Amino acid sequence: MTSFHEFIHMGGFAFYVWTSYAIFALIFAWNVFQPLFHQRRVRERLARRSRGMPR
Repeated sequence: MTSFHEFIHMGGFAFYVWTSYAIFALIFAWNVFQPLFHQRRVRERLARRSRGMPR
C-alpha cells in the first residue's frame, strides 16, 4: 500500500503531475473528437446543398 501511496503522491509533486496528465488527456480528447464533429457538420452541410436547401 505504501508504494501505491508514493505513486499517487509523486514525491510531493502530485498536483503538478496529475494536472499535467489531466491537461494532456483533455487536449488529446479534443484532437480526437473535434475532427469527427467537424466532419459530421461538413457532411450535413453538403447533404443540405445537394438537396437544394439553403443554410
